[in-house]
Amino acid sequence: MDTKSKDGLLSERSEKWIEFARLELPQSVKRKLLSHFSEPAEILAAKTSALESITESRWPHCKSLRQLVDWKGVQIDRLWAGRPTRRIIGLSDGAYPPLLREIQDPPVVLYAQGDCSLMLSRGLAIVGSRNPTPIGRETAMNIAKVLAGEGHVIVSGLAAGIDAAAHMGALESHGSTIAVCASGLDIVYPRQHLGLARRIGEAGLLLSEYPPGTGVRRHHFPYRNRLISGMTLGTLVVEATRKSGSLITARHAADQGREVFAVPGSVYSPLSKGPHQLIKEGASLVASIADIQEELPVFGSLSVPTPTQRTTDRGRDTLLDAIDYIPTSVDQIVVRSGLTAAKVCSMLIGMEIAGKIRHCDGRYLRNLDS
Repeated sequence: MDTKSKDGLLSERSEKWIEFARLELPQSVKRKLLSHFSEPAEILAAKTSALESITESRWPHCKSLRQLVDWKGVQIDRLWAGRPTRRIIGLSDGAYPPLLREIQDPPVVLYAQGDCSLMLSRGLAIVGSRNPTPIGRETAMNIAKVLAGEGHVIVSGLAAGIDAAAHMGALESHGSTIAVCASGLDIVYPRQHLGLARRIGEAGLLLSEYPPGTGVRRHHFPYRNRLISGMTLGTLVVEATRKSGSLITARHAADQGREVFAVPGSVYSPLSKGPHQLIKEGASLVASIADIQEELPVFGSLSVPTPTQRTTDRGRDTLLDAIDYIPTSVDQIVVRSGLTAAKVCSMLIGMEIAGKIRHCDGRYLRNLDS
């Protein structure tokens, strides 16, 4: 959508999207209306009697949807969007992230500040604990730095800990990063990330489904997470407890048909329990950046991946078939599977965490239920 006309004023189409965004109706109803009309202007001009059959709702005391517009909110949005680099992007606009449009409940409108073209690029989400270990923080930063340097957009949530490390890693490599916020873009949370948010707004993109003036609410965070996973083709979790919101992001990714990666850690650390649980559920184990890079060719296109059996799954099946129910040496597993010794050793760790096999005196054997 062309947010501004040549004289710097908001275009008429942008004005209608702002009014539509401030309609006091559920998002599900707005999406239903957009599926029947090509433009918000048509919806706003229609009589409610003509819309009742579409929304399966009755509005006896409302002759026009314009009566349901929050006009004070419209004024706030107009002032906010009038600044350079700020845009309000509707669901049917070409600038809307194509992957995000495919999820079950995409936002009707996005508020963006920065380089909107990044939403059309291939991306990887990196999320994790707000209180990571130094190693976890360094891991997230290094992975982001390398992948952003290779041209991948790093997406995260601007939170303390792993999120911030991922953003900073991307910025340090002069790469691209997107911060998906859980409040209006005029309210930075946490406050100590004001400087980081400013850098991302200048060199990357700040994004939110919440209009300016919207403060932070606890339920915004898990709901926001579907956008982090939804606009990328993969989500990497670096350190998380079993109750971490990062696991919500990862499960959104799995439900959306996207790849899930997890970095394993010490079996004694609570911050390893989240990634280990994801690996048990089928996430790809990441022992090095190369494990992600091997999957990145899948991310070369912005078409939504179909649920197919991935190469990593076939590799796990091949490896499992090479292990007996009695102790089997690593050399035997390498010969039987045809995989490299390095690949076998990396995969054995993940399969042991997943409960498929167990270690016994330097050898491995299958568990009875696998």
